[in-house]
Amino acid sequence: MLRKNKITAFLIILLLIVILISIESFASEKKTKQLEPLPPPSVPKDNPISKEKIDLGKKLFFDRRLSGDGTTSCANCHDPEKAFTDASEISLSYPTTRNFRNAPTLMNVAYAKYLFWDGRAKTLEEQAEFPVMSPFEMNQNIDFVEEEIRIVPEYREAFKRIFGQDVNIKLIAKAIAAFERTLISNNAPIDGYLKGDKNALSSEAKKGLEIFTGKGKCIECHYGAYLSDQKFHALMVPENPKYTNEEKFIVTRRYIAKINKYPDYMNIKEDLGRYFKTRQKRDYKAFKTPTLREIAKTSPYMHNGIFKSLDEVIDFFNKGGGYGNKLLKPINLTDKEKEALKTFLVEALSGEDLNIKPAEVP
Repeated sequence: MLRKNKITAFLIILLLIVILISIESFASEKKTKQLEPLPPPSVPKDNPISKEKIDLGKKLFFDRRLSGDGTTSCANCHDPEKAFTDASEISLSYPTTRNFRNAPTLMNVAYAKYLFWDGRAKTLEEQAEFPVMSPFEMNQNIDFVEEEIRIVPEYREAFKRIFGQDVNIKLIAKAIAAFERTLISNNAPIDGYLKGDKNALSSEAKKGLEIFTGKGKCIECHYGAYLSDQKFHALMVPENPKYTNEEKFIVTRRYIAKINKYPDYMNIKEDLGRYFKTRQKRDYKAFKTPTLREIAKTSPYMHNGIFKSLDEVIDFFNKGGGYGNKLLKPINLTDKEKEALKTFLVEALSGEDLNIKPAEVP
C-alpha cells in the first residue's frame, strides 16, 4: 500500500511539473509574439562582411555569367526596381523552361532562418548556390562557372585579396550572401513607432495595428523584427488555375517531385510544399511564413502568386484560409477594419527605397 501511494505521489508531482513547464512555455511564446524594430543583422563567423566583399557580391549578383547561356543573373528574379522580386505570379526562368513558384523578396533576407518557400536552405550562402545549378533557373554547371569567373583578371584578383583563395563556388556564394545581407528596410515607420515615435503612424495605420495584433490575429504568425514566425504552415492556398494545363509548369513540378523521390511523381497535380523534402504529414502543402516587411511592394502574393492584391490576401484570411486547412478560422472583419489593416500593411511596413543600381560587371 505504501509503495502504491509513493507511485501515485510521484505521478502527481510529475504531472504538476509537466503542467508548469507547459504554462511557462505558453507564457513565453505569448510574450515573444510582439512586434520589434529591426536590429543589426547577424553575420556568420565564417563570412565576415567588408565593403570590398559586398562590392564583389554585388557584381556577381548582376553578372549573367552565372547562367548557362549568359542571359540570366540573380537580378532577373530579384530586381532592385521591384523590391528584389520579379513581380510575376510565377518566377522568371531559364529560357525554354518554366519555374513553378513565386520569387520571394530578398529585402531583409538577412533575418531569415530558412530560405525558399520550402525552407530547403538554412543560410544565404547555401541558398546562393541553388539557383545557379537549377535547370529551370540559371542552368549552369558549377565547375564551368568557376572557370568563367576565374578567367576574368579583376575577379581573380578580388578573390585573392578578399578570401586569400582562388575562385570557387563556395566563395562566390559567400560574396553574394554578403551583398544580400545589406538589403535592409531602413526607417520603416513601424520601427520608428516601436522605438517611441507615436507620430510615425497615421491614425488609420494605428487602427490597423490594433487589428493586426488583436481581432485580425495576424500577429499569431507574423511577429518579431522579421514579422514572421519562420515556420511552415498548410493554409491550403488554392492552386493557380492559370498553370493547370501548362506543359512546362507541369514538367518542373514533376521534376521537383522526382528528384525528391516522391513515388507517384508522374501524377502529381499539386505543389506539396515542404512535404516534398520532409515527408512529414504536418508539412503536407506547407510553406514558409513570409515576412510582411515591404509587403506593399512585393505583389503578387503566396507561393504561386495567386493573389494579385493585398485586398485578396486579407479576404483569404478573413474567410478562414483555404478549404480544409486546420490553422485558420473566419475572422469576420468589417470593411472598415479590412481597410485599416491594409493601411497599416502599406504605410507602416515599407522602408526607404535603397536605390541600388546595377553593378558594372567586369
